Amino acid sequence: MSFFNALSSEVGKIVSTRLWWVLAIILFGYVALAAAAIGFFLSISPEEAGLPIPDDFLAPLVYGMTTATGYVFPIIFGALSITAEVRHRTLATAFLATPHRAVVLAAKAVAGLLVGAFYGVVGLLGSVGVGAPVLAASGQQTLLDDGDTWLLLGRIVLAMALWGLVGVGLGVLIPSQIGSIITILAFTQFVEPILRTAAAFADWLGEIGRFLPGAAGDALVGASFFTVFSGAGAGPAPLEWWQGGLVLAAYAVLFGAIGAVTTWRRDLT
Repeated sequence: MSFFNALSSEVGKIVSTRLWWVLAIILFGYVALAAAAIGFFLSISPEEAGLPIPDDFLAPLVYGMTTATGYVFPIIFGALSITAEVRHRTLATAFLATPHRAVVLAAKAVAGLLVGAFYGVVGLLGSVGVGAPVLAASGQQTLLDDGDTWLLLGRIVLAMALWGLVGVGLGVLIPSQIGSIITILAFTQFVEPILRTAAAFADWLGEIGRFLPGAAGDALVGASFFTVFSGAGAGPAPLEWWQGGLVLAAYAVLFGAIGAVTTWRRDLT
């Protein structure tokens, strides 16, 4: 029962703060604005956009803005679920209540998955709830009557859940709150986009680029600007959706495992 008690404690910590719903509101607005803008722009002038987007891929691309623009939110939340407790020394209380640190870490990992999935649903309320009417008003197909679209939406929720788990792993690996946030923002907003763009012009970089975290997340979802370029022959084809999911999960496990045998075992001061 210790694990379920620890998980209940983690959920209680989450809902007792404002961070989870503040990030959810920002996520919704950010994704909704991005979905509306992309849906309108590509519906009105796809030729001017210069992107080889098939008609039946526009709706998935708009709905996929949940992960394309919002995946950083569950990562940040997952990391803060660790680093905030380290910073404020409240992690010691959790260790006193549950002496086995592995149990505490497992509870935080599951909580990260749950919050990530919740953010996936919130993001879809923005991308589908706003993007679909924009597509319909522009004369485009919403594809909401297609079973493949609902599978796509399910994969988006799964991807956001895994991003939450990645965030927990990063928080364990880099317990400094400032250090982890800077690392997340620097890699997701600058380093990886540059690497993935460069990968389109060199085959050997493309093979490596397929296994970057963002590329794995895009492969799991199956709809992003990078997959459009890949489909047009710019670089190697992305991973299969299930391969992308496994690679993304592997990053979370790797970060968490390294952190578990290093920073997580240190004495708290």
